[in-house]
Amino acid sequence: MTELPVVNQAPPRSAVFVVHLARLMRLRSEAALEPLGLRSRHLIALTVLRDSPGIAQQDLAGAIQIDRTNLVGLLNELEEHGWVLRRRSAEDRRRHVVELTEAGQHLLARAEFALAAVEDEVLADLTTKERATLHRLLQRATARATAESSCAEEVSGADR
Repeated sequence: MTELPVVNQAPPRSAVFVVHLARLMRLRSEAALEPLGLRSRHLIALTVLRDSPGIAQQDLAGAIQIDRTNLVGLLNELEEHGWVLRRRSAEDRRRHVVELTEAGQHLLARAEFALAAVEDEVLADLTTKERATLHRLLQRATARATAESSCAEEVSGADR
């Protein structure tokens, strides 16, 4: 007997694959970062600090989507290792500015090298062109989702 095609079937969805891929990357990345003494939250903060030198502590909290009180604990950890430096802003003494130290820059370079190996392992079945396409698509989707999330937080914050 011949089967009939499913009527009104939903188109293929990518979410389950994105979630699974993220889990694979996270697990392997954590294993690669552990020997360096880094956790994912450390890596994210160090990356933002590299890309935004001299960022205000409050702006850093927003950039990495972390509560300000949790940020203090994170920065304490990073500062204890000598990877970041906090200082008062010369323009506004009430604000703290956070900077990546030379040791933090070297550590970040080592971490990115280790993560490149993880990415090569997880995405081994993709060609260089396919990886570039995946990167662009994920970057675009992430940028939009982040912008929409920021707008929603601003609206909910205004309602308080």
